Amino acid sequence: MIPPMERGLRRRDLDADPLRQFERWLAEAAAAVAVPEAVAVATATAGGAPSVRMVLLKAVDERGHVFYTHTTSRKGRELASNPQAALLYHWAPLGRQVRVEGPVEPVAPAEADDYFASRPRGARVGALASPQSRPLSGRDELEARVAEVERSLAGAPPQRPETWSGYRVVPETWEFWQHRDSRLHDRFRYSRAGEGWTIERLAP
Repeated sequence: MIPPMERGLRRRDLDADPLRQFERWLAEAAAAVAVPEAVAVATATAGGAPSVRMVLLKAVDERGHVFYTHTTSRKGRELASNPQAALLYHWAPLGRQVRVEGPVEPVAPAEADDYFASRPRGARVGALASPQSRPLSGRDELEARVAEVERSLAGAPPQRPETWSGYRVVPETWEFWQHRDSRLHDRFRYSRAGEGWTIERLAP
């Protein structure tokens, strides 16, 4: 089989539906990358000051890409004032990137409850204990907060806090990027056009 970086990416290789194209690439990345669902999420303040961090994709379908966080975290606060985001998946062994941009909407509470219940207990306790993105006096403070949550639960299953939930990035554009020699990379952008998508090749 010819490696992706040698065969490149041609227009005829692309699925007409960017979701199907993404699912194909994600499956191929799973065979080459330890954590293929890792994705950089860029947000911005109402004034446009950007910030970016890595999260894990937890669901993707025709509605969009879902990740979870505290709504009181920096990204949560930025999404409250400016509900737009950009995602970047990077699969270095395959020489591939996928970019997704669009508006962001909260997931339904029942969907967030179901995902929270599926997490390991330690992760659920941590979500209750951590004042995400806020200053701490030290590691000891965090560990004390975890211990206090465990004491308060007395063995009961942790329930999702109201300030922890999911966000769905609804794609308006997708870009599929394939590494090529001499930095002459192959890039294709999908843009929404009514109920379908237009596909354009972009200069590297």
